[in-house]
Amino acid sequence: MKIRVGGFTRESVVDGPGIRAVVYAQGCPHHCPHCHNPSTWDPRGGYELDIDEIIGLVKDTGLLRGITLSGGEPFLQAEPMAELAARTKDLGLDVVTYTGYTFEELLEMSRRDSSVARLLSLTDILIDGPYRHEERDLTLAFRGSRNQRIIDVKMSLREGRVYTLDY
Repeated sequence: MKIRVGGFTRESVVDGPGIRAVVYAQGCPHHCPHCHNPSTWDPRGGYELDIDEIIGLVKDTGLLRGITLSGGEPFLQAEPMAELAARTKDLGLDVVTYTGYTFEELLEMSRRDSSVARLLSLTDILIDGPYRHEERDLTLAFRGSRNQRIIDVKMSLREGRVYTLDY
């Protein structure tokens, strides 16, 4: 199975807790003004990577805590991203997913799309919400604007309300 990506980083310390591999999904409907990755907006741009290839790169990179699915918008490719997340979990690593959707919007989408539900359920930490330049705050960990939340997905799904994490 292939994923259309705008890029891949083997090691990052700014895209979630610990050292992480980062997959930048290609394609984004949000088009946030002052976006950090506008080259990922076009769903026909970027290039394709096979999930096996990504997993191979992740296995070969020591000291990783997990993988981060960034964008673009990972939920536009929910099925292959969910498969990548499942394979990552099989390696004993965690999954952080960035999205321009809110957690509540994803819950609604997941009622109609099982791939969205699967990716959400395989995500450990979700950074949600669109980037808002007027709320830009460079002191925030792992986020660009104050409206974005760092969500413990497992706890939020279990308890039926959003549980945010402090970093």
